[in-house]
Amino acid sequence: MKDPLATFLRHLAVEKNASPHTLRSYRSDLEQFERFRESRGAGPVAAVDVRLVRAWLADLAAVRALDPVSVARKLAALRSWLRFLARRGVIQRNPALDVRGPRLARKLVSFLPIDETAELLKSRGAMLKSRGATPLELPRQSIRRRPSGDDRQSIRDVAIVELLYASGLRVSELMGLDLDDLDRGELTVRVLGKGRKERIVPYGRQAAAALAAWLARLGETRGPLFLNRRGGRLGVRSVFSIVRGQARAAGILRRVGPHTLRHTFATHLLDAGADLRAIQELLGHSRLSTTQRYTHVGSEHLMRVYDAAHPRAKAR
Repeated sequence: MKDPLATFLRHLAVEKNASPHTLRSYRSDLEQFERFRESRGAGPVAAVDVRLVRAWLADLAAVRALDPVSVARKLAALRSWLRFLARRGVIQRNPALDVRGPRLARKLVSFLPIDETAELLKSRGAMLKSRGATPLELPRQSIRRRPSGDDRQSIRDVAIVELLYASGLRVSELMGLDLDDLDRGELTVRVLGKGRKERIVPYGRQAAAALAAWLARLGETRGPLFLNRRGGRLGVRSVFSIVRGQARAAGILRRVGPHTLRHTFATHLLDAGADLRAIQELLGHSRLSTTQRYTHVGSEHLMRVYDAAHPRAKAR
């Protein structure tokens, strides 16, 4: 094998359907390991052993002062590469399997409670309704000061935030949507997730109304679902700005991004009694353990169960 790293990256791209972002991350991490290996005069990649892997992790943590999450990510990339080389017979076994990664603190996912979610969704939608710009069926509540931007852009932003909360899509998945992916009759959207795996995700009546208003202004039948001012596909950074701006308009002080709405989607479903396997399918998680993070944040559901079942609950 002339270039083990290039062969591995080609394997990820062609056989594993890895995204460009994943490929960039793997390339960066593994090229960093290769530079470290060469600086130690460790010989070819077939000579990599446990001591060299441990020395690299120590260098990342002590010298480069990387946090444990970054170190663990780089170790995972190295394990994947060495596993690939072991299967191809380039090395006898994967030495990274004998190296324990850094201990990671379990972080609770960030999500919005139902009342803040309602404030987020009504802040711009109520403004548009007052101006007759969209048929959104929203509660009659106080109308906030409208943000800058024309009607078309504001209607698009409403549709983006509504769809993010209604479907739990990743921001990259949302930006990859085309008009052909929408089934407006069934209120579902076809999503191309990680590893280029397709799934069908439903969305609700409010999101359908917001999308109908946007599609009426869009006036297209093919191409990207969400466009920027120049008529091209909207970018990820723009979506972050849209969500953060709407959160500020709603008076939400915490940091809110598109992934916050994904977490909120999953947490609200779990609190309402949705099956964890169903949530896994909706989110496009390959492993149930990833979805189980949300079992630690469903506090309202846990309190209801506690109050209904525990003999001492009334005393609390």
